[in-house]
Amino acid sequence: MSWIHSVLFLFLVFRWCIAGESSSPEVTDDGAPMEISEREALYSTIQGFVGDSWNGSDLYPDPCGWTPIQSVSCDLYDDLWYVTELTLGLVHENSLACAASLEIKPQLFKLKHLKSLSFVKCFTSPLTISKEDWISLGSNLESLEFRSNPGLIGVLPETFGSLTNLKSLVVLQNGFNGKLPTRLCNLSSLKRLVLAGNLFTGTIPDCFNGFKNLLILDLSRNSFSGTLPSTIGEMVSLLKLDLSNNQLEGKLPQGIGFLKNLTLLDVRNNRISGGFSQNVEKIRSLTDLVLSGNPMDIDDMMGIKWENMGSLVVLDLSKMGLRGDIPYGLTKLKRLRFLGLNDNELTGTVPSKELETLPCLGALYIHGNNLTGELRFSTKFYEKMGTRFKASKNPNLCQYDIVSESRSYVPPLGLKPCSKMKKTEGDLVILQTLRNLKKEDSSSSMSLMVTRRVLSNGLTWDLLLELSLIVLLI
Repeated sequence: MSWIHSVLFLFLVFRWCIAGESSSPEVTDDGAPMEISEREALYSTIQGFVGDSWNGSDLYPDPCGWTPIQSVSCDLYDDLWYVTELTLGLVHENSLACAASLEIKPQLFKLKHLKSLSFVKCFTSPLTISKEDWISLGSNLESLEFRSNPGLIGVLPETFGSLTNLKSLVVLQNGFNGKLPTRLCNLSSLKRLVLAGNLFTGTIPDCFNGFKNLLILDLSRNSFSGTLPSTIGEMVSLLKLDLSNNQLEGKLPQGIGFLKNLTLLDVRNNRISGGFSQNVEKIRSLTDLVLSGNPMDIDDMMGIKWENMGSLVVLDLSKMGLRGDIPYGLTKLKRLRFLGLNDNELTGTVPSKELETLPCLGALYIHGNNLTGELRFSTKFYEKMGTRFKASKNPNLCQYDIVSESRSYVPPLGLKPCSKMKKTEGDLVILQTLRNLKKEDSSSSMSLMVTRRVLSNGLTWDLLLELSLIVLLI
């Protein structure tokens, strides 16, 4: 009977080998195995984006060992390889390019250790992302990005709010529209939230009190409306806040002043009307402040003590309807590199010498105002600035005559030399004097007349006109 036992043993071993073959890990060349189910889920996911003709040869010799593309990364878990990072789209020259016709296959959501998922320039034809399945990635996914996908339309899936381990959510330059799902407020672990360049509408959810770790918030280039939520000041770790190019209105909430770590505040091209002098001045950490294109309350803006904001590098106050003199406090900002005051209603003279002493200033725009007098910048200043200085469209502003042999010196465009402006104004004074005298009695015994006129540039001219000469001219 021993031979019967031997045959039975061999039969059981053979059955065990057959049964185990379908689920056993695949051993890669570096000795670490990958489960076949993991590999099949990865290959199916990629084929959904690049086409069924793709067979995995680009991942030779295996998906997680040495690979000639930069789209897949893996880590070991219990001595097995699992996909942790997947990028679909042309990020690098050897990345996986997406096909014109693609689909998100359900196998994507079986990659249970996936930490980072990115779609870059993939979706060109209209496609609405289903809200199902995303929950299955919630336990591990830390980064989710959709960049430059004009075909992605519809509302943002509310199930994104179930990805509670997300540290970075980037939805940049796509076709998403509608209101933001309130479940995004559940993503309290976020450090970066970028929803810029879409078609989002409605108000911004008032739930930022839970985002204690958020460093970057970018909601720019959408169609958000209404006022800013009061809880925006509770994001105590925030470094950059970009709300530009929306339809926001009202005043900045007082909580803005509590963002003590904020370095960038950009609210350009909205309808915000105030709340700056009470809040912005308190943020001493600001390096970039862009307020242009908002109908600000003049008293609110002109009340800011700019000299207290010594960290500023970029300051854009253009197209805000500002009036009065150029604030003298701006000449105390020693770190300032960019100053935009153009297209306002500023009057008075330009503090040329003080602005020129700012050691870092590399761009100055004061065109489109009602500034008067002489510009007294040196040739060295103009050579440094080049085209980054504009002062045109100020009818009563002139440039004092500069004699320079330097080839790099280019006089500012749109400004008359003060000598020509004086001559023009002097001619106008003489002409007006003649007209006045014509009305007087020609038999007057006056033999000499002195006419004094104060010009717009502050100069005084004395015109000595003999009556006999005037009579001859008449």
